This record gives sequence, C-alpha cells and structure tokens, in this order.
Amino acid sequence: MLILKNVDIFYGKIHAIKRVSLHVNKGEIVTLIGSNGAGKTTLLRTISGLIRSTNGSLVFDNLDISKQSPDTIVKKGISHVPEGRLVFKPLNVEDNLLLGSFNWYSFKNRSEIKNDVEMIYSIFPILKKRKKQLAGTLSGGEQQMLAIGRALMARPKLLLLDEPSMGLAPIVIKEIFKYIVELRNTFGLTVLLVEQNARSALRIAHTGYVLETGRIILQGPAEDLLLNKDVQRAYLGRDVDYEI
Repeated sequence: MLILKNVDIFYGKIHAIKRVSLHVNKGEIVTLIGSNGAGKTTLLRTISGLIRSTNGSLVFDNLDISKQSPDTIVKKGISHVPEGRLVFKPLNVEDNLLLGSFNWYSFKNRSEIKNDVEMIYSIFPILKKRKKQLAGTLSGGEQQMLAIGRALMARPKLLLLDEPSMGLAPIVIKEIFKYIVELRNTFGLTVLLVEQNARSALRIAHTGYVLETGRIILQGPAEDLLLNKDVQRAYLGRDVDYEI
C-alpha cells in the first residue's frame, strides 16, 4: 500500500532523514520506534505532504505522492493524526469531526456525513456525550479520540498516528491502544504508528522499524523486535507495558 524508497530529507544543511526505505502492507499495523529527534515525526509529515523529500520515492496505492499537496494526499486516502492532537479548541466536538470531512463534503453528501459522525460516536461513545462541548475543555484522552475521529471522517485507507500516547495517563493509554487495534480488526484500516512507548507499539504491530538519527537500523516482524536484545536495551528498558 505504501512504499518509501531511499528517501532523503533536509532541513537546510541538516540531513534529517537518510536513505530511508520502508513499506506498509494493506491491513497491517506498522510501527516506527526511536528516540526523540530520530526523525519519526519528520517522516510522517513527509508522507502527508507537509515536508518535501529531497530524494527518493513515496508511492501510495501505486501513485507517486512525493510531489502531491497535503489536501490531494488526504483525498487519495491518507489521514494524519499529528503529535499533540491539534484539535480546534474553540469549536465543539461535532464541528471538529465535521471539519474532517472537508475533502469530500458536498450538499448532497450531508446524510452520508451525518452517518459517518454517528459511526465515530459508536467507536468513541464518550465523544457523543461531549458533542456540544468545546474541544479545548476535553481531557487529553478525549482530545486524542477526537483527533483520531476527525481523521477517520476523511475516510482514509491509511492512518498515520504520531505519538498517540503522549501526555496521557496509563489507563487512558491502554484504552487508546485498544482503539487502534479495533480500527484495524473491525474496519480493516491500515495504520502507520509512531510511538515512543516501543513495547506497547510492538505488541500491537505486525511489523516494526527502528529509526536512529535519521536511518533505519533495524526492521522485521514486531514480535522479533520485542525479543531483540539491542532493542530491549535501547528502547524497552523504561517502558511501561500497556498490554492489550
């Protein structure tokens, strides 16, 4: 579904991403782990068109998206839930969700959009209870659910998730990871997950990549990376285990 080949990304003279290649198969949860500053967020922003790669190719559903605009990439089927959630705080929950459908909204689609909103409420029931509440007054976990729900309103084939557990309480983190698994198992959604909590991410993923200073240094089945001594020593030692 998604293939990156020899991707280079520069910030001025800084070589942030170095010859990165990875692939995400349809229906998989693929996780990208690494320390702060490794380049994980940069890579997601490049996939969603917010940053341009200098070299290499990005192919999604057999289409080269390396030169496509962010709105075109959303229309092709990629939704990005950014680090820090970035909900529209002055708007209520339902208006935030409706904004997620901007790429296919039309007057004749209003009933379909309404049905999609109800589908989001069925996945995240707490959002239905909060639908008229301002997004800025939600808890961190509720804002994360809203950010994921808003991304789902674009009807993506591939969901990019950037640090969904950041700043959340342990019990909420466990709930968020359960939702990610449900989206894949129930709705067949493909997920590329960037996550500092490597242990929990690898537990729910099919495939894992380890990014270090802009390079992929390890890759393979997630269960193998969980057992890898170098990965355990470098990335799993201080993790809290939010097993699903």
